[in-house]
Amino acid sequence: MSLSRTLRGCSIQMRAISSCLVIMTCAVLGRAENGWAEDPAFELKVDQVTSGTKHHFFGYIGQCRTIPWNASDRYILGMEIEHIDRMPTPDEAAVIILVDTHQNNRIIRIEKTHAWNPQQGTMFYWNPLAAETQFIFNDRDVKTGKVFAVLYDIEQRKRIREFRDDQAPIGNGGFAQNGGAFLGINYGRLARLRAVTGYPETLDWSKKDNAPKNDGIFVVDIKTGDRRLLVSYRQLADKLRKVHPDIDDTALFINHTLWNRTGDRVYFFARGNWEKRSKEQTKINKPFSIHIDGTGLTMHDRHIGGHPEWAEGHLLIGRSKDDQILYDVDKQQIVGKLGTPNIFPKPEGDISLSPDGTLFANGYKKGTENYFVVYRRSDGAWVRSKGLDKGEYSGNIRIDPAPRWNRANDTILVPGLADNKTRQMFMIRIVARDH
Repeated sequence: MSLSRTLRGCSIQMRAISSCLVIMTCAVLGRAENGWAEDPAFELKVDQVTSGTKHHFFGYIGQCRTIPWNASDRYILGMEIEHIDRMPTPDEAAVIILVDTHQNNRIIRIEKTHAWNPQQGTMFYWNPLAAETQFIFNDRDVKTGKVFAVLYDIEQRKRIREFRDDQAPIGNGGFAQNGGAFLGINYGRLARLRAVTGYPETLDWSKKDNAPKNDGIFVVDIKTGDRRLLVSYRQLADKLRKVHPDIDDTALFINHTLWNRTGDRVYFFARGNWEKRSKEQTKINKPFSIHIDGTGLTMHDRHIGGHPEWAEGHLLIGRSKDDQILYDVDKQQIVGKLGTPNIFPKPEGDISLSPDGTLFANGYKKGTENYFVVYRRSDGAWVRSKGLDKGEYSGNIRIDPAPRWNRANDTILVPGLADNKTRQMFMIRIVARDH
């Protein structure tokens, strides 16, 4: 198939499937090694999932292997909100919804939460040990401002456990991909030091100390609720002092607590002086890794982008200069790369690896649109979507691309603006091309 014929096949096809469905097809495909593919194998189809006058979204990819669909791929988790043009007030709840893909994407309203923001959502994660019916999300006590995680069962239609701690309130920051536990962090501290990563006006119980010994990343047992401190801010400050001698004057916070697929490593960022810093203050943004038993705390010299993703074993997918790379956390070395800069023009975009590890999605911004590249690791075949409208939203209320896979490894859920300018959820399906 010629390049010109392939490009002529890139068209937007509109047809009514339901009142809330739009199809967009693009067949711009290629091979990483040889430029354009002679025989494109797959294409992308974009379906609008939610609609109406209210806004519906899932949230960003702040955890690894974040799957919006339940185990059978029938229900998609999401949130329904009134406003996307500002951060929420403490008493402003978001409605938690299920989208029933077996019933014309019917919206089922099941719960509400007061711990959310327009960019991050509420850190949804289906419980890997009961992914058909159970998921976790964050909430807060409106009176005290204390954050806690909630385990909810859609079959029982109720909360089956709340993970509360009055002395050290934390929320879910990253689930074990094989189940059993989650990583807990202080969202009040995040809200104070970088608003977009926290929930406005939540309680920061460790704010009196720039690097407290009793705060950091916790590991919380789902079955018992027991917790242990995996790594403290004080430990991080002691490491950072080598490159930041004045670290004691800086209030630290932790972002992106990423638990790997085999469950034995956590990768995260220690940050400080992120907002409203003086000319004398240096922005701190250092990656760390640690073994899940608390040993092996390592500060990494190489920064591989703000939104890395775990591949197999101890390999991370990230960015080095213009390349989408594979980084070995234990060796602290780049050991490979994916595609080319032509395929991934912004390798530090929002990235996500399919649950089976065969397909890789890179979402990136260009102007007022988000674009998505789906790349097949086995042979380098790839396809780029048409742009999805994200509007002019930026900063704390931005609409990041945030692609998230389904369990069948053939669809990603992404955000975008509908024709009526409401924020809605869209599915991008990977389908075989007819020959």
